Amino acid sequence: MVKERDSYVIAQFSDIHCGDGRFDRDLMLGTISEINRLGPDLTIIPGDLTADGYFEQFYEARDYIEQVQCEQKIVVAGNHDCRNVGFLYFESIFGSRRGQTVELDFSLRRTEDMGGGVQQKLKVLALDSNKPDLNDGEVGRDHYTWIDNEFPEKDDFKVFVLHHHLVSIPGTGRERNVVWDSGDVLERLRAVEVDLVLCGHRHVPYTWPVAGMLIISSGTAATWRTRGYTQPSYNIIEIAPADVTVTTKVPGGAIARKERFARRRDPISF
Repeated sequence: MVKERDSYVIAQFSDIHCGDGRFDRDLMLGTISEINRLGPDLTIIPGDLTADGYFEQFYEARDYIEQVQCEQKIVVAGNHDCRNVGFLYFESIFGSRRGQTVELDFSLRRTEDMGGGVQQKLKVLALDSNKPDLNDGEVGRDHYTWIDNEFPEKDDFKVFVLHHHLVSIPGTGRERNVVWDSGDVLERLRAVEVDLVLCGHRHVPYTWPVAGMLIISSGTAATWRTRGYTQPSYNIIEIAPADVTVTTKVPGGAIARKERFARRRDPISF
């Protein structure tokens, strides 16, 4: 029996770009230290671990990621990781890029008006959306059936992870890096009632509520490759029975943004 609790916590950080001239070790260690103090249930790292996809950059990234004290970690490749055939190093260190599926049981304590606690399965699908040596991305038609088949249960809490954006992000200039098939992917995710979509890529943290799901982008957690006045940051996502809270934090600093969104409601799930 899974112990009932008030919330389930996901840490999300990306775009650490090990090997880049603007990488900041203090930012990286600050991010790791704060996540470890929080003790999340799941840590998701949606890509761009390296600057150029070289093997020494991957090993540096691995050493940092191994310092994150979280039993469940999901790592996907970014466009920088696939440069110079770097996806081969990614696969040898972090595993397959072709698609990961993780299932975790959790039970949340509902309020009195919602009745007793309900046990759910949190299911995560993560895939490589990259086109080698290009900044552009695509999920691809071959993955649509996989999404349908892996997200069949209506009462699961569903999380989809990729590196690229499915929608435009404010403050990122000309929007040329939304995945080529974003409309089709959004339609598939909406049909299977995905709850969260986690991505990285453009170094700007933002959350879009779209068609009952939250699309949550993380900024760069460990570099000064930032845009305008945007600071380096990572996200903490707290899933409660009635809502989801997304907190964007600056490593070693204050909360940059905190937003709360109502969860999808239907007769079966919360």
